[in-house]
Amino acid sequence: MKSTIVLSARFLALASMLAPVMGGTYSRTQNIVGSGFYNAFQFQAIADPTHGRVNYVNMATAQSQNLTFASGNTFIMRADAHTVISDSSSTGRSSVRLMSNSAFSTHVAVFDIQHMPQGCGTWPAVWEVGPNWPSGGEVDIVEGVNDQGTNQVTLHTSPGCTMPSSRTQTGTSLQLNCDTSVNSNAGCGVRLGPAASYGPTFNSDGGGWYALERTNSFINVWFWSRGATNVPSDVRAGGTSVNTANWGTPSANFPNTSCNLSKFFAANNIIINLTFCGDFAGAVYPQSGCPSTCTSYVDQNPTAFANAYFQFNSINVYT
Repeated sequence: MKSTIVLSARFLALASMLAPVMGGTYSRTQNIVGSGFYNAFQFQAIADPTHGRVNYVNMATAQSQNLTFASGNTFIMRADAHTVISDSSSTGRSSVRLMSNSAFSTHVAVFDIQHMPQGCGTWPAVWEVGPNWPSGGEVDIVEGVNDQGTNQVTLHTSPGCTMPSSRTQTGTSLQLNCDTSVNSNAGCGVRLGPAASYGPTFNSDGGGWYALERTNSFINVWFWSRGATNVPSDVRAGGTSVNTANWGTPSANFPNTSCNLSKFFAANNIIINLTFCGDFAGAVYPQSGCPSTCTSYVDQNPTAFANAYFQFNSINVYT
């Protein structure tokens, strides 16, 4: 009898070690609101690595051209909506790319977004990325193009990280291999179901919340529309702590079943950017129902980008 009890205890202990951790409590370490964005992020005035028709500007230029603006609890970043771009320009439409000063491993990040960029040719994104891409990993939290469809959440890694076809999430799995060298760097994506998760519908609904939880056991992403009845109270409040165990089934789930997340993901910085055309929006532009060609449309129609802006209420990071 004693040996049976001992074996049972050992089995339960082993089972508890193998069971995935599905949520926990985290304390807030960063509350980024309004003008706080200028302190928490650096402006990356760099050539677009995704080959977009964009001119990323520095902070001084962004402020002088009113491409970024902070007031109270609001931070806006947007593209130039006034200038016709010359065909001979080697860059493109002026816009903004931000990178957080801090990098994060195990953490939760909650993005309270009131409005995201929309319009033909646009390619907005909120994501996290590590050093020496792709070896440090990439998590795309908000991403879409040309006002098409719903949001897509995607991992991009070096070779050796794959996802199971069946997992606990409300979204739909796409390619299962996260390797950037496979399928033109499509990554292992999950397409979200609600139309309100991206673009014009997201904006007309007053935006909403995106949340990421990253651990060595899993990476989860949730989305809640502004008017949804199931928004967790700690998400809506944006307070000093969150308990992800109470958040329900994630929109996208990436377990460590066949991907050693601690190996493929280093400490990641948060990136927020708006580019145009490029490797994604430009590649699918002919099938988008948008007019002309992507580059010509972006160059010649500045007023079409009056709604090409992010409006953040806050970003809260918990560790």
